[in-house]
Amino acid sequence: MSRGARPASAGSANALELRGVSRLFGALAALSDITLSVQPGERRAVLGSNGAGKTTLFNCITGDFAPSSGIIRFFGEDVTAFPPYERIRRGLRRTYQISSLFAGLPVLDNVYLACRGVSRNRYSLLRPRRDDALVHAAEGLIDAVHLTAVKDQLVGELAYGQQRQLEIALALSGAPRFILFDEPAAGLSPTERRDLVHILTGLPAHIGYIIIEHDMDVALRVVESVTMMHNGRIFKEGRPDEIEADPEVQDLYLGGGHG
Repeated sequence: MSRGARPASAGSANALELRGVSRLFGALAALSDITLSVQPGERRAVLGSNGAGKTTLFNCITGDFAPSSGIIRFFGEDVTAFPPYERIRRGLRRTYQISSLFAGLPVLDNVYLACRGVSRNRYSLLRPRRDDALVHAAEGLIDAVHLTAVKDQLVGELAYGQQRQLEIALALSGAPRFILFDEPAAGLSPTERRDLVHILTGLPAHIGYIIIEHDMDVALRVVESVTMMHNGRIFKEGRPDEIEADPEVQDLYLGGGHG
């Protein structure tokens, strides 16, 4: 266990548990018999080449796709048949490979709307005051992802890396218990990637996450466990140092030359 992760107490439920999860698209098996457990507070990377099944795995966990077979539990509760919004209400969050933001609104408004969307008063038509608790929550999230200097700037004017940071702030809204990060480092500069590592390692210890990432230098620095996927199946699991040193992983994913 590592940096920020808190082991589950004896007998407590896993944060996320998949048992025999498969997903078929016609005759194509995008996922085959995935069995996976992640403890509360654990940070894990799911790695693999394109087509390995990583994003399909996320889609099944979030409810965007229904699994063809198997069971998905979130903190002990069977959520296999739950729609995405019910999983969100239980504390599951996700970012996507393609940004989905309100480009014509300021940064603060984007985060405020995310906080409002998971609050009890989300349907209220009243304009928030500056002392609104959700406004303060949004400002705290903006600070956590290092965007305070641009909080009043239109999202469409932000650099690409800043927009990716904003997506993390949205995922943090409403006290999440677990987050799925889908390639957050894609398209970032080296400086932006270092900032991303700092943001992810600085998240509250109780928030576990799974990160899909092609940049191994980012992925292996922000997790304590790794699951490798290949052709829709789990291929290897271990600590980052074990995965990095594994000859089969190097041959299949790293070209044998990752140092």
